[in-house]
Amino acid sequence: MGIELTSARIAYGETLVELGKENKDIVVLDADLSVSTKTAMFGKKFPDRFFNMGISEADMMTTAAGIAFSGKTVFASTFAIFATGRAWEQVRNGVVYANANVKIVATHGGIAVGEDGASHQAIEDISLMRAIPGMRIISPADAESTKKAIRYVAGEKGPFYVRLVRPYSPLIYQNCPFKFGKAIQLREGKDITLMAHGLMVIKCLAAADMLKNKGITARVFDMHTIKPIDEETILKSADETRGIVVAEDHNIIGGLGSAVAEVTSRLKPTPVRVVGIPDKFGVSGTPENLFKYFGLTPEHIVKEAEDILDRF
Repeated sequence: MGIELTSARIAYGETLVELGKENKDIVVLDADLSVSTKTAMFGKKFPDRFFNMGISEADMMTTAAGIAFSGKTVFASTFAIFATGRAWEQVRNGVVYANANVKIVATHGGIAVGEDGASHQAIEDISLMRAIPGMRIISPADAESTKKAIRYVAGEKGPFYVRLVRPYSPLIYQNCPFKFGKAIQLREGKDITLMAHGLMVIKCLAAADMLKNKGITARVFDMHTIKPIDEETILKSADETRGIVVAEDHNIIGGLGSAVAEVTSRLKPTPVRVVGIPDKFGVSGTPENLFKYFGLTPEHIVKEAEDILDRF
């Protein structure tokens, strides 16, 4: 039986429609990319609550904040590079500083965007959002966890950043036990800890299988909530295993790896290695070829884990 592939973007669009049926105060904005972000599904069903803002991301964010202050729950979507880069100041001041009830759900995160190249590959988005005081960040691993995350943020007040990806991906969960701020443990292990978010979770699971064949047990966590980070899980892993390998489709500066290292350096020093993009821009190529080019592979995760175990 083949691996079931699902789309987080489609899961997002379908969940928006469900929420729209349940709550007449759900409003959705997009910046001329609704077919790609899948918010067009909501727009077709509820045209009176859907606004295409055109190629004007900064306007979209401030408009979203204004609508939110009228008592609505607003979802604002575009590609991650535009949501976090082009509209950063409006997100900071108009949405988060103002504590507007706006859920920024950005698709096409990371180098997984693929052939669109460096200009569209958001590899700094988590870093940009982490730096904003009070911003909450979720990066689901598959379609099932995306549904849970979207439903959660819809029911909570205030701003969120939810990062989705372009490609179809393997289904990890049948019934995701999503709990905001709490990592999901997918494997038990006593030698090394593997942590990831988004598309890299499945690669950590593959790495754990490879390590098991070498007689090394690895515990694996889906760190879907990047801010606030699950300090308890990080410290427990630092105490009970010999090190942590973090894997993410993001620059090694400022993402999940940085968040984990900040916790361990402050509270429980332990070896931390980050498998990510080494402070350089992306290039054009298929997602899988780019993952190999930048070393975002199970083999590289295994190498970093073995290096920790050999050195410490």
